[in-house]
Amino acid sequence: MKLGFRFSAYEKAALALLGLALAFSFLVAKPLQERSRLLLSRIQPEATGSADAKVAAVYRFLKKEEATTDWLAKLHGIAKATGVELQSAKYDAETGGRIERYKMVLPVSGSYTQLRDFLKRATAEIPVLSVDQLALRRDSRGDGAVNAELHLTLHMVQP
Repeated sequence: MKLGFRFSAYEKAALALLGLALAFSFLVAKPLQERSRLLLSRIQPEATGSADAKVAAVYRFLKKEEATTDWLAKLHGIAKATGVELQSAKYDAETGGRIERYKMVLPVSGSYTQLRDFLKRATAEIPVLSVDQLALRRDSRGDGAVNAELHLTLHMVQP
C-alpha cells in the first residue's frame, strides 16, 4: 500500500513561503536582533537597569564641559566647512528644571548636499544638538541653491 500526499500548487507555494520566512528569520532577523542588542549594550550599559539609572545616564550624556558659545562657534565652523551660508539667527533660552534648552532658528542656504552634510556633521559633532524642524524652499527649479529654515535645540544640563 502506497501512501502519497498530493499538494496543490497553492499548498506548494504556501509551504515554500513558510520555508523562506523561517530561513529569513533564522538567517537574517535573529542575527540583526543580536547585533542590535550588543550595540545597545555597548552604548548604554545601564539600559537594562532601573528608570533612575536611565535618567542619570541622560544627564551624564548631556553634561558637557563646553559652553553654549563653544557649541555655536562649532556650528558656525561646520557651516563654513560644508559651504552652508548662515544668514542670521534667532535664539531663545528655556531654563527651568535641570536641563537648559537653547532654541535656535537658522535661515540658511546652500545645495541639498551641503545642507545634508551640514546637518549630518552638526548632529555628529555636537551631541547635545537636536534638529526639531526643517523647512526647505527653492526659488526656481533651475536654481541649485536651497533656502532652509532650521529649528535646532542645544540641550544642556545646568551646572
